[in-house]
Amino acid sequence: MAEKIVVLGAGESGVGSAILAQKKGFDVWVSDKSAIKQNYKEMLVKYNIPFEELQHTENKILDATEVIKSPGIPESADIIKKIRAKGIPVVSEIEFACRYNKAKTICITGSNGKTTTTMLTYFILSHAGYNVGLAGNVGKSFALQVAEENFDYYVIELSSFQLDGMYDFRADVAILMNITPDHLDRYNYEFQNYINSKFRILQNLTQEQYFIYWSEDPVIKAELKKREVSASLAPFGANKENNVAWIDNGSLHVNCMNSFSIPVNDVYIKGIHNMYNSMAASLAASIVGVPDAVIKEALSLFKGVEHRLEYVDTIKGVRYINDSKATNIDSCWYALQSMTTPTVLILGGTDKGNDYNAILDLVKQKVHTLVFMGVDNAKLVKFFSENSNIPFVDTHSLKDAVEACYNAAKEGDTVLLSPCCASFDLFKNYENRGELFKEAVRALRK
Repeated sequence: MAEKIVVLGAGESGVGSAILAQKKGFDVWVSDKSAIKQNYKEMLVKYNIPFEELQHTENKILDATEVIKSPGIPESADIIKKIRAKGIPVVSEIEFACRYNKAKTICITGSNGKTTTTMLTYFILSHAGYNVGLAGNVGKSFALQVAEENFDYYVIELSSFQLDGMYDFRADVAILMNITPDHLDRYNYEFQNYINSKFRILQNLTQEQYFIYWSEDPVIKAELKKREVSASLAPFGANKENNVAWIDNGSLHVNCMNSFSIPVNDVYIKGIHNMYNSMAASLAASIVGVPDAVIKEALSLFKGVEHRLEYVDTIKGVRYINDSKATNIDSCWYALQSMTTPTVLILGGTDKGNDYNAILDLVKQKVHTLVFMGVDNAKLVKFFSENSNIPFVDTHSLKDAVEACYNAAKEGDTVLLSPCCASFDLFKNYENRGELFKEAVRALRK
C-alpha cells in the first residue's frame, strides 16, 4: 500500500507538490480551507488527484504518512497543531521536491532584496545560455518543475516560512541578503526566532557549497560569531576589506572565481541596495562558471522587478514610482534613500508591528507630503502627527490616495508608493496593489 501524502493548501506550491507526489507513487490527498482557484482545480482534475476545498476533513488529514504544508499556513493553525500532536512529519514543498531534484540550486533569502537578486541571478544565467529554472516565491512551483522539467540549475527565492519546513535540503549556493524585523507575528514577536529561520538556509552545507552574504549587516555579523559555518564564504559589502565583492572609485568589483569590475553607472538598476543585489547575483553567477563578460553585459541589461521601485509614468512633470513590494520598514527606507527629488509618499496597509522611527529622518529629509492609505490609519496619523510637521492626507482607497498625491505634487516631484505594510486590508496582495496603482496613475492622463 502506497504511503499517503496530504497536501495542505492548493495554491502554486501545493498543486505542484501533489503532482510530484503522485508521479512518485504516493497516495495523494489535497485539502484547502479556502476556495481553490479555477486554474489549480483544473490541474488537479487533469492529474486525477482527489481534493477538497472550503474545509479540512480531519480524519483524512490525520491519516497521512507525511504532510506538505503551504508556507502561508501558520504553525498556530488548529489543523497543524493536531498533525504535530500525532507526530506526523510536516515539510515544505521545497523540502519534498529536493528529494527528487538532481539540478544545482542557487537559493536566496533575506528580509529585503531577495526577489531582485533572484530575478537578476536567473537573468544572468539565462543570458549565459544556462538551462535554468526559476522557483520558490517567484516563477513556477519547484515541485512541479522537478516533476516535469529537466533543468541543470534552479534559482530559488526562499521565504522564512519555506525555510521553516526544510530539514535535509541543501543549497549548492546559499545567499543571505540581510535580516531586519519582519513577519514577527508568525514568530511569537521574537526577532531571534525569525533570525533562526533565515539561517536555516545554511543547514547541511559543507566546504563544497558556497555562502554569499552581506558582511556589513549587523544581525548577520552577530550571528556568524555564534555559529559554525562549514561552507566556503563569499562576503560582499561597501568596502574591499575582507570582501570578495565591493564598491570602490565608482565601480563594482567582483573577485571570486575570477575578477572583474564594472562602473556603477553601467549597472542598469540604481541605488546602493541594488548594488548589493548586483554583487550577490554576480558572485553566484561567477561561482557556477558564468564568464565575467556575460555577467557584466547582463548587469547592464537587467531592468529590475515589477512593483520594486518601478517607474510608472511622468504626468505634468511629476514622476510616479510603484514600490508596492515594500511591505516592511526596511524596504521603504531603501526606497526613500534612492529618492533625489521632493517626494509625496504613500504609506499604509496591514501593519505588522512597524516601528516608523526607522524611516522618520529620511521622511523628514525627502518627503513634503504624506498620504496614508488603509482601512485603519490611526497608528500612522498618531506617529507622524507627534513626530513631524509634515502635512498628511488620510485616505481609505487607492483612488483617493492617488488623487491626493496628484493634488499635492508639483512639477519636479516624485510620487512614491512604498507602503511599509502588507496589502491585505484593501487588496489581494502587493501585486494587486501595484497593478491598481499603475492603472490609477495612467488614468490621470485621461
